[in-house]
Amino acid sequence: MAQAPDLTARQVIERIQKQLGMEFSADTVDTFKAGDPDTPVRGIATTVMATFDVLKRAAAADCNLVITHEPTFYNHLDSLTEFANDVVAQAKLAFIKQHSMAVWRFHDYWHRRRPDGIQTGMAQILGWTKYASSENPRLYTLPPATLEAAAREIQTRLKIRTLRVVGDPGMQVSRFALSPGFSNLQGAVRALGRADVDVLVVGEPREWEGVEYAQDAITAGKKKALIILGHAISEENGMNECATWLRSFLPGTKVQFVPAGEPFWTPGKLPHP
Repeated sequence: MAQAPDLTARQVIERIQKQLGMEFSADTVDTFKAGDPDTPVRGIATTVMATFDVLKRAAAADCNLVITHEPTFYNHLDSLTEFANDVVAQAKLAFIKQHSMAVWRFHDYWHRRRPDGIQTGMAQILGWTKYASSENPRLYTLPPATLEAAAREIQTRLKIRTLRVVGDPGMQVSRFALSPGFSNLQGAVRALGRADVDVLVVGEPREWEGVEYAQDAITAGKKKALIILGHAISEENGMNECATWLRSFLPGTKVQFVPAGEPFWTPGKLPHP
């Protein structure tokens, strides 16, 4: 019997859409960002961010469809207008073309899936799944611990070099709100304003928005804390969850999770070579 031809990148995305059972709107960012959608897929790499390094590791693993959660070209819409003569962006594009790769973003509808794919993956790696609220999947009640001990546990599980904390290290905490990725002011105010939240854990807030609000809440006498993970690392394992999900309905296709990793380091905690 003749072997069935490889799926194209476009056909893989059509299967994803069918599996989700959602009609994609015209204004979604979940579109192809680079490469030919009709290229045959040798393997799929999922990642939180399609950095040049991630693309190279995907190509080395013979994965030529890269499914990324965040932008590939440094802005939300992946517009290349400003990068037409930029040597970095053009080198990235040339590499994608040279290796017959296609890059597709999976952001809006991976979050809209129920349960949210990013939230699911991050709760799993943190060991929080069994502590989730039955009413609100973003809330978790953990065994009591000091803020410092809780932060160290998170840092260890996610292997973060640059985790940042706002709050009293000795404060007893047990009630957490988890908000991976970007956290706007309104989200921080809502979470920290809840009586059933001691600590808000986020990926990336603006320091003059949610961070300042957390500082002021503490000065005002509220027993609150904020833990900042970093944007990419706060959603990373959600794309590991994506790889697991893809394997469930693409059994004949190689699917591999390629972590982007934490981009930052601090003195005394140098990145591995």
